[in-house]
Parts: sequence; C-alpha cells; structure tokens
Amino acid sequence: MTDPIDNEENYPPRPRWIGWLIGLVMLASALGVANIGWRIMRVSTAEKAADALVAAKPELAAARKLVEGADCMRCHGLDRKFVGPGFTEIAQKYGSQADAQSYLADKIRSGSVGVWGNVIMPRHPQISEADALQMARWVLSAQAPSVAAQ
Repeated sequence: MTDPIDNEENYPPRPRWIGWLIGLVMLASALGVANIGWRIMRVSTAEKAADALVAAKPELAAARKLVEGADCMRCHGLDRKFVGPGFTEIAQKYGSQADAQSYLADKIRSGSVGVWGNVIMPRHPQISEADALQMARWVLSAQAPSVAAQ
C-alpha cells in the first residue's frame, strides 16, 4: 500500500473544461473592466457642451467650479436627470422668468420639494447668497448639447 504522503505529487488530472472556463471568466472580467474604464475616460457630450459654454462666456468659469465643487453633480447632470432634473431642463423651465436667477439661488440655499415630482432637494445654507446667485447663473446658461452646437 502506498503512503498518502508519497502520492501528493501525483494528483488526479483535472478536466480540461475547468481550465477553459477559468480562462473565459478571466477574459470576460478583463473586457468588462476595460469597457468601464473606457467609459470613464471618455469625455461626454455634456462635458464638451459645458466646456464650450465656459469658452463662450469665461465669466461662468468660477460659477462652474462652484457647481462642481458643491454636491450638485451628485443629483443633477448637465443634460441628464439623475435624482433631480438636468441643468438644461432647469434652464428651459426657468430661463424665461425675469427673477429666475434669484429664484434658483433661493432654491439652492433653502431647498425644494414637489416642483419636479416627489424629489427632495436638500437645502444648502452653507453656500453664500453671492455664490448661490453665481451658481444659478451657471444653471440658467446651460443649454442642451444640440442647442449649444448650433
């Protein structure tokens, strides 16, 4: 009878399909990670539109930094609705109002609920009135990428 210690080097062969399966899973994982990385690195059309907006109106560069530095981009996209509406939707809705800038600045500081459905916008009292006005100016200048390209 052979000793089990002597037999440790002679394991029974594994079926080949297990190796192929492991290789395919690794390949699919690598392709998935590469796809996600590509999407993250790619500049969106909304970001290009925001860059074009700042290039056309350099006075909005500081306002854009304020919006990006605050937590606005967690809930709002430039042209996409995440939790709240996109900035282009907000600009379209309020752009024709005479007091739109002060109205939006007040909404930024005091919050809102029910205007865009059951979505709650938290208040941001830490943002100064001057900064809120500047941020509202940025939001109101946002245009849809197709409109900004014309």
